[in-house]
Amino acid sequence: METRRNPPLVLGADPDRPLDCVFVNAPLRDYADRPRVNDYTLPVLGMAYIATYAARKGFNVGILDAEAHGIPVADVVRTVNDLAPRWAGFNLLAPTYEISADIAGRLNPSIMVMAGGHQAKAMPAEILADPRMSRCEALVLGEGETRVAEILADHRNRADLPAVMWTDPILGRPVTGGRQGTGKHLAPDVGALPFVDRAFLAQDPYPAAGRVEANMVGARGCPYDCSFCGAAVSANPDVTIRTREPQEILREMDELRDRHGVTAFRFVDDLFLGARRVIEQMMTAFTAAHVGSWAVWDATGRINVLDRAHDDTLDLLAANGLREVALGIESGSERVLSYIDKRITPDMIRSVAARLTERGIKVKGYFILGFPTETRTELADTVRLVHELWDLTDHRPGSFRASVFEFRPYPGTPEWTRLMHTGRYTAAQLLDYTAVDLTDQGVDESMRQRDEFNFSVGIQFGEAPIAEIRRHLVDLSRRQHERNEVLA
Repeated sequence: METRRNPPLVLGADPDRPLDCVFVNAPLRDYADRPRVNDYTLPVLGMAYIATYAARKGFNVGILDAEAHGIPVADVVRTVNDLAPRWAGFNLLAPTYEISADIAGRLNPSIMVMAGGHQAKAMPAEILADPRMSRCEALVLGEGETRVAEILADHRNRADLPAVMWTDPILGRPVTGGRQGTGKHLAPDVGALPFVDRAFLAQDPYPAAGRVEANMVGARGCPYDCSFCGAAVSANPDVTIRTREPQEILREMDELRDRHGVTAFRFVDDLFLGARRVIEQMMTAFTAAHVGSWAVWDATGRINVLDRAHDDTLDLLAANGLREVALGIESGSERVLSYIDKRITPDMIRSVAARLTERGIKVKGYFILGFPTETRTELADTVRLVHELWDLTDHRPGSFRASVFEFRPYPGTPEWTRLMHTGRYTAAQLLDYTAVDLTDQGVDESMRQRDEFNFSVGIQFGEAPIAEIRRHLVDLSRRQHERNEVLA
């Protein structure tokens, strides 16, 4: 009887060739302490773009998505050390930085380290000063496809590459590379990048709701400045807004359908339904290609843009297969919405939710509880708005669902800057991310699928205590889970 082998942890690499790099997506917590209970996590598309580009340049690379696999830190370290790649690459994010640095510090000395991500961009000097990152030969700030491939070819050329940092061994301080004429590396032509090779991804494409689904990116960059967001325009002055050509997006959709049987797509970038020009271009192309006859798709959207959209535009979105729109609502308080620079009002939120759901388009609303300066009354306004949107959209062709989070600060964001300027916090306090078990050890089914998002810095930023915020968070999540069960 044949024994079924366990699936490999490192995906996309050729096992018969020496490894040039293993890109590591660190787990959000050490799963040796408490097992992962959610079944699905979003794919690491950014890392897969880098790996795909490097592979096209002839390098043997793979991705170890430790969060998707739910594996303990010790297993990550052992896997990378056993494979002995020339390089290990890390995507540094604030919630996983400590674990990433721990892994990097425990790798064999022969393995060189490179890193990028939001945390790298926000706090590069601090990262290079971390003893655990002492073997970081290249800190790549911003979009990394072309620069990572250049570094894999010969890391000594890092001095020619813009926004690549390392510690000078003689001076003992961070230095930055870059020479005239290399600025193109900071904003790669998204239309020239190869389609993501899904062999690098652990859970994409994936079966769901009777279809095979895949995640895609239609654009890079965001023109908005939401105070809590790492993509805020003021935090990313080097990022230019670039949209892919509609025909290229359609070609990737066709390829995913023909190769993997994908008939459902999720566009995860900020602009797919966040700019009128992009909506108009995409819907013209989707209509001509009859996308609505064979596919459904989800996308993130901007309430202020959809509020101004004509009814005919919303009808066209529905006809072209739009299944669900994810909206960053965040708060039910008009003052808080202004404070975080959302450029929307509660009335706009209600109107957009009503107009979309009456056309059979589902709406997923994201909410954050516990913003700095938020009063208890304003917190109650947010809780009340969630209930209003449930009631408003009941018995409509499209439904509304809420996803609620506790506020936590991210370095490099406008909100982080405001908090630090108050003088009441240190960076260490704001970076003290801790996983919070709201699942009752996995027993509470309503919290299982959001377990990866339950982490906190344990600081009360508004008027309501943390315990009160979490009571609301758990209650709203349980009620949403009950509603999902009824709809199913």
